Amino acid sequence: MGILDNFEKGLERAVNGAFAKTFRSGLQPVEIGSALKRELDTKAAVVSRDRILVPNSFVVNLSSSDFQRMSAIGPTLIDDLTEIVQKHATTQSFQFAGGISVKLTEVAKLSTGVLEIVSSTIQRDVTWTPVIDVGGKRYPLTASRTIIGRGREADITVDDTGISRKHIEVLWDGHKAEARDLGSTNGSQLNGQAFSRAILEPDSVIQIGRTRVVFRVLAQTHDTTAAAQAPSESARPIPVDRPANAARPAQQEQSAAGAPVIPNDSPVDQEHPDPGGFRWDL
Repeated sequence: MGILDNFEKGLERAVNGAFAKTFRSGLQPVEIGSALKRELDTKAAVVSRDRILVPNSFVVNLSSSDFQRMSAIGPTLIDDLTEIVQKHATTQSFQFAGGISVKLTEVAKLSTGVLEIVSSTIQRDVTWTPVIDVGGKRYPLTASRTIIGRGREADITVDDTGISRKHIEVLWDGHKAEARDLGSTNGSQLNGQAFSRAILEPDSVIQIGRTRVVFRVLAQTHDTTAAAQAPSESARPIPVDRPANAARPAQQEQSAAGAPVIPNDSPVDQEHPDPGGFRWDL
């Protein structure tokens, strides 16, 4: 940790204003995280004795080469960056006017190793959506019962010879989720422990065969007011809009089994949902 800490501090010293010139080999995620933290510190506004307001919407402009490399990382990058913003705000006692939004955009005029952050404060209403990540794809839980298995009769079909045709089902009653093993041959594990039936907490991980199934509660945000700086006209935004430690599902398509699916290459987030605004009736 000492080496990483020193490295990160060196990166923070290299950030100057909105632009940060780094290594010719291209940006690394830790550098973007450091720039976001500096943006919070720079834009913090003391509203009252007990309230320090910071931006909650961040557009990260990247060069074409850096944008392609960061996009290849997928939703995990947005998750990590959002978590960095949330943790830094908590440490500094900063507050947000709404949910956190992080977007990556490509700006052709920027050189490799240079980034620009455009931040703003946007008020948002939040609605919560349960989803499951299965084998690299994201599915919203729109039905009370969702069967996962290898067979065509499953709602979500997974190409994994280690799982049964109908392996598990995920039950959703509008307030809480539950998983049940359907008498599978190889069994199922929840957070590393074998189970037959169990309540699913946010970020619970089910292992079936070689496939990971992750239950998440994501948030969809709706802008109510905005005072934002627009990114460059040449930018092509990847919208990844998430409240604190949460993410918005992307546009849905249909899987072969007929279940709606959110592709994994959609820049979605997160994922460690803030329980504020969402109540579990266990």
